[in-house]
Amino acid sequence: MSDLTAYRDAGNDLYHKLHLSTYPVAIKYIKSKDEIPDGAIQPSAFGRKMALCQAITQSRRAGSTVAMTADDNFCTPATGMHQWVDIALEDLLESQVRQGWHKDLASEKRRFEAGATLLATKDIKRMMGYIGFVCAPLHDARAIPDSVLVFGDGVQLTHIIQALSYEHLHTPSSTFEGFGETCMKGGLIPFVTEIPQVILPGAGDRSFAGIAEHEMAVGMPADLVFYTLENLFKTGGMMNIGYPANSIMPMDLDENITPGFKFLREKIDGASGDRG
Repeated sequence: MSDLTAYRDAGNDLYHKLHLSTYPVAIKYIKSKDEIPDGAIQPSAFGRKMALCQAITQSRRAGSTVAMTADDNFCTPATGMHQWVDIALEDLLESQVRQGWHKDLASEKRRFEAGATLLATKDIKRMMGYIGFVCAPLHDARAIPDSVLVFGDGVQLTHIIQALSYEHLHTPSSTFEGFGETCMKGGLIPFVTEIPQVILPGAGDRSFAGIAEHEMAVGMPADLVFYTLENLFKTGGMMNIGYPANSIMPMDLDENITPGFKFLREKIDGASGDRG
């Protein structure tokens, strides 16, 4: 296992090599408030609450270390889905029906059943006992993270996915529904399944956390950040598009590439011949 300094260095390297606009985020799941580092922001200490996606935004944009538990999180469905408190499945389903995200109770049941297929018994057991998480910019992580979450544009994410897929050993496997993606697929699912996830930020992510329209993300088990860096820009060898992206400049094109170009060239050549 790499030490904390190596993770911090990896955070700096990934940030600079991909010219990211926000910091990669380290997410550490905690079983006790004693694990909250000194200096971490905890909303409840100020009589306030945040959503988990907002805490992650604070880390990646402002460089803050933020601790979140059920007492800090106003997004109660996320608290329930993380199993930080004991909530009956029926109540969790009813909360989602009242939100109106999907058509009816039957739709929500199908949604939860689909989510359950992502998690094996060992994964569900791995979720037990936690009460919250601490998120921080990876370059300033206070403890060895469980997951690393990286936001970026399409090309930046393409490079990360290509690096993870370089040997087809850690290829992301994702389904999309546009709800709760940052907190679940960005942190929890990569942690418990050890499989990277591609994140399409959802309604709450966009409205609460200020995630930009062009942004998507990749969540990965924390140790795969080193694998990502090792294989970054290797895909295609000399043909890798790099970042900023370099398009291949074809140099053997002529007017025959489109009918319109060809038509006008023939007219030009004909006019030149007439003048001769």
